[in-house]
Amino acid sequence: MSQRFQTTDDTEREAGIANAALAVQRGQLVVLPTDTVYGIGADAFDADAVRRLLKAKGRGRDMPPPVLVSAATTLDALAVGVPSYARALVEALWPGPLTLVCRQQPSLQWDLGETRGTVAVRMPDHPVALELLARTGPLAVSSANLTGRPAATDADAAEEMLGGAVEVLLDSGPTPGPVPSTIVDVTGPVGRVLRRGAVDLERLTEIVAPLGAEIVDEG
Repeated sequence: MSQRFQTTDDTEREAGIANAALAVQRGQLVVLPTDTVYGIGADAFDADAVRRLLKAKGRGRDMPPPVLVSAATTLDALAVGVPSYARALVEALWPGPLTLVCRQQPSLQWDLGETRGTVAVRMPDHPVALELLARTGPLAVSSANLTGRPAATDADAAEEMLGGAVEVLLDSGPTPGPVPSTIVDVTGPVGRVLRRGAVDLERLTEIVAPLGAEIVDEG
């Protein structure tokens, strides 16, 4: 049974974030709230923990998890060749429900699965998630659900599906979900929407058009 902390209480919030950070350091899994849905997270640089995350969800290595960060500046530590239009998206939409698929920094010592040399990065707009990430560093985070079931938008649903696999669950009440983050592939000169989500194509285009860039919807 996972430890569950109510982050709406200041004392319990601090204890919860501290325990979650310690659990991540030990290679264990945690459930955290985000600005879209609840996520199940692990240390992105702990290959065994990432494997446990995928196993808990019933997901294979062909579906590697995104990486959540606490600051936009971390993007350059994880990715290379980030185009100017992607930086414009970051400036306008981070923190927020936008995930960018970038070319992975080749020096990184991690194994997220079959990424084909890419990494999906997002900075969530949720104070509890950001505080945890500031303590742990980048986390591999996937939606808190069993594969094939709806993503959890409250802690009860996350615990029902994944409670036996996680060490700590941070309960911040219902999330704004169930709409997920928009995923945009920015590895080429034209951005490609891989999954439609909370940020629509019109907004993306509005941001990149002044740079002469284009984003197409393949979602």
